[in-house]
Order: sequence, then C-alpha cells, then structure tokens
Amino acid sequence: MPGIPGLWGVVTALRCPYCQHADTRVVDSRLAADGEQVRRRRACAGCGERFTTYEVPELGLPWVEKRDGSREPFSEEKLRQGLLRALEKRPVAAEEVESAVRRICKRAADAGEREVAATVLGEWVMDELRSLDQVAYVRFASVYRRFEDVGGFREVIEGLERDGRGE
Repeated sequence: MPGIPGLWGVVTALRCPYCQHADTRVVDSRLAADGEQVRRRRACAGCGERFTTYEVPELGLPWVEKRDGSREPFSEEKLRQGLLRALEKRPVAAEEVESAVRRICKRAADAGEREVAATVLGEWVMDELRSLDQVAYVRFASVYRRFEDVGGFREVIEGLERDGRGE
C-alpha cells in the first residue's frame, strides 16, 4: 500500500473497517475526553460507511522495572486492565477510568526517566483508585502490598478514615 509523505516519514492511509478501502475522508472533528483526544467522524470513499476514530498524542513512555529486576515496555492496556480488575462491579464510569489511565501515563511520561519502578507505578495507581473508589483502592492495595492478614486491611481502612475519606 502506498504511503503518504508526512512530517515523520511515510504514513500509511487509514483503511475503512467495513470494506478495507484505503481512501477515507474526515467529515467532522471535535475535541473529546477533556481536550486530550480528537474525535473524528470519517466517511469511506469506497462503501460510503461512516466510522469514528480517536486521535491521542503518543507519549514517550518509559520501561517498567519489575520487582524481580526484569524490565518490560510500559503497557497502557495492562494498566487499564489492572484498574478495571480493582473496579470490577463498582459504580465508576468508563470515562473516569480512561481519565485515570491518561493521568498515570502522563505522569510516567513527565517523569522524564527511561525506566520507572513497578512499585512507583503501583503507588500512582493507588493514588488514582483512592480518589475513584475506596473499595477498589482496598482491593488493589491488598494484592499490591501482599496483605497476609486482616491487619493490612485494617491499616489501609484506618488510613482512609484519617484522611477524611471514610464513609
């Protein structure tokens, strides 16, 4: 497939998800997700179907240094899945989860480091969960901090109460 010359080299055209035709045009653009995304309505020149795309800036995300010393690329999807697992069956909107993911990714990129420790990343996730949902925060903390008895739960809950976030 021929590419389109662009500022960063050759960019391949976006294909229609319905017929795979390479020629699509933008019908409408607007900001989404508090101005952190561009939502574009596109129309396919081949089949005429319309579809939506979301454009987000690509951040230079660091590698993650795991507890065992191994390293792996930062995974936004793995981050999202961890948040969703903690928030399972909790009354938190998908938009709030996506905003939390974006804030954590931005924090990782803004750190300006080539690597971030998994423990630091875990603390950032706990910060976000603490403000999103207390039950999810305690769930995540119990796994992340490897609670072995009720005392660990008690400490986290008492911390929430001290911070004035207890119900």
